[in-house]
Amino acid sequence: MTILSTQKQILGLFVWFVINFLASAVGALASIQAKTFYAELLQPSWAPAPQVFGPVWTLLFALMAVAAWLVWRTDEGANRKKALQIFLLQLAVNGLWSWLFFAWHLGGLALINVVVLWLMILITIMAFWRVNRLAGALLLPYLLWVGFAIILNATLWQMNPQIL
Repeated sequence: MTILSTQKQILGLFVWFVINFLASAVGALASIQAKTFYAELLQPSWAPAPQVFGPVWTLLFALMAVAAWLVWRTDEGANRKKALQIFLLQLAVNGLWSWLFFAWHLGGLALINVVVLWLMILITIMAFWRVNRLAGALLLPYLLWVGFAIILNATLWQMNPQIL
């Protein structure tokens, strides 16, 4: 096993945070009008207040960055590379959801996207688990939150047929 220098490990952690929060920023760009749009939708009684989403997603993106870093810093060859490729792909799918739902008001496509995202997170967890169990475990809150997002997306789409 190759041991990375402390400096390289810190730089790697920083890079994974940058990658994750760049993906978050792509979604945030689509969400500029999200507060207004979300407030105009009919909401189920159990829907979170808009101010809940920012802190939850910030925590989840931080956990994702640490998880990716834990995998990156291992010396697992093909498993490591494949796990990180899957992770990056699901990150792109994650960013697309905000565009589908908030920018383009496509509730049905957003629902399909978030179901695909949930499946990709599950695959990522399994791939990370093979390389570093803690990395896989750090993605479990993300899987749970996206599972909740599926239910919320489906309910909002059903209650608001104007968001195709």
